Amino acid sequence: MSNYVISCCSTADLTEDHFRSREISYICFHYKLDNVEYSDDLGKSMPFDKFYAAMANGAMTQTSQVNADEFECYFETFLKEGKDILHVTLSSGISGVQNSAMIAKQELEERYPERKILVVDSLGASSGYGLLMDRLADLRDEGKTIEEVYDWAIAHRLNLNHWFFSTDLTFYIRGGRISKTAGIIGGLLNICPLLDVNNEGKLIPRFKIRTKKKVIRAIVDQMEAYAQDGLDYSDKCYISQSACYEDAREVADLVEKRFPKLSGKVEINTIGTTIGSHTGPGTVALFFWGKERTE
Repeated sequence: MSNYVISCCSTADLTEDHFRSREISYICFHYKLDNVEYSDDLGKSMPFDKFYAAMANGAMTQTSQVNADEFECYFETFLKEGKDILHVTLSSGISGVQNSAMIAKQELEERYPERKILVVDSLGASSGYGLLMDRLADLRDEGKTIEEVYDWAIAHRLNLNHWFFSTDLTFYIRGGRISKTAGIIGGLLNICPLLDVNNEGKLIPRFKIRTKKKVIRAIVDQMEAYAQDGLDYSDKCYISQSACYEDAREVADLVEKRFPKLSGKVEINTIGTTIGSHTGPGTVALFFWGKERTE
């Protein structure tokens, strides 16, 4: 058993079973649905189908990150057990949660000078961030030290490619990622924007593609263009989806057909309530290892 803990935020959007089986600890973000506060606890407080149905029916959402006091209490449970901590945060490009973790780190290092607390900005989100955590768990299980795993994460986090598309622009308009005028026109023309996460961990619109059928092909084309070894890609692939499993399944089937050397089947997860509060239903995200992300 290692002498350190690998940890992340619930926004890595893996299942409870996945986190448990890989021995990855996590701390939960928070959100409000029509002013009622919940924990972003992987769908335990509120099932994902109920959450997305409420959004589709007009419920308002608001999210809040983990604060420094929460991190301090969370980290201290491991420090008291004599464990060092490697915590990976949601991208600083979409959240200030890294700052909260760093404040807690500085406070606790004064009280536990013999322990190590290392914090990594994932520059990623949802199950892409989760795919990074899965690889870090592999490295820990291989016997790598906490410093070696930290260094690997910093060196390779931009090799984790994130591509998204949405068939419902409502919540991208509400969040200001797409203008109201562009959203109305896009809806009339049946446009599905294709976005990625850049090297600053920010979500960037890249292409405007008409029809869901075409954008499903286009997102897999991006994997072919950017994946490590192209069509010979032999690593894992994750997908996240928000109340559109059939669309995600169609993408997964196409990936599995086009990349015959893939490591296992594509894993499909649900976009959690924090990220989902901003995307709404109808979003599919594809994650894989490949070329280093750029601006």
